[in-house]
Amino acid sequence: MPARIPRVAVIVPCFNDGALLEQALGSIREREPVEVVVVDDASTDPATLATLDALAGGGTRVVRHEVNRHLAVARATGLRSTTAPYVYPLDADDLAVAGVLARMADLLDADPDLAAVIGDYEEFGTQALMRAVPETLDPYRVAYCNEYPVTALFRRNALERMGGWRPGLSGYEDWDLWMSLAEAGLPVAHLGAGAPIYRRRLHGTRMLAGARANHRELYRDMRRAHPRLFADLGRHRRASPMSRRRKVLYPFVYGGRRGTRAELRVKKWLDDHRLWTLRR
Repeated sequence: MPARIPRVAVIVPCFNDGALLEQALGSIREREPVEVVVVDDASTDPATLATLDALAGGGTRVVRHEVNRHLAVARATGLRSTTAPYVYPLDADDLAVAGVLARMADLLDADPDLAAVIGDYEEFGTQALMRAVPETLDPYRVAYCNEYPVTALFRRNALERMGGWRPGLSGYEDWDLWMSLAEAGLPVAHLGAGAPIYRRRLHGTRMLAGARANHRELYRDMRRAHPRLFADLGRHRRASPMSRRRKVLYPFVYGGRRGTRAELRVKKWLDDHRLWTLRR
């Protein structure tokens, strides 16, 4: 019997995350073949370099950057280094969920118009909860705030059409990509409420904290990059499935973005009242 061709490519960028990288790779457990590539973004940590050497020696494909080029470029390198029709970006400090890749790939197989499959995700580490993700890619919602996952299953040709993850956004690369997909009107499917598509590790200071410190500049850049999305906000607001209360709240809370403390207080209130998350 001929070997099955992988439907899914898993791209794992790594910069000095050797202590967690093996856990990330070990979490990819499927009953069908999966194409996996680790992109070493010029790690300098000796333990990480030793881990990468051991993985490469054991048959894992490791592609190396000679200089650090950051997350968006590392993912682009992984995209060019793989061929499977569906792409699952997984950060080296996060974990996949056993069997979820095949389930998401089945949805993409069933509907060739879908650009991606999204879903809820589990946060663990400094807090433990299930983060609820909107059922659809709502242009009005994503214009103000990114509630969509870092990790999802993307159709390769949709990623390539959007240009992948745009460099220079220092933590907002994923938000920018969701804006691109929403601006183009590309549909996505949701795996189902409470069914996590990956596990996001919360520890230390993740890149997003640094992005928030430069939010105004980065958000201004994204507004310029997606003129049609923001020009059509009135139409998107009318079409949004969000409640009237949320439609009023989002521009008020996120539009000015005076600072991260106020945002985090509002998000905590939404979490506590189960308006944003599904707690375990």
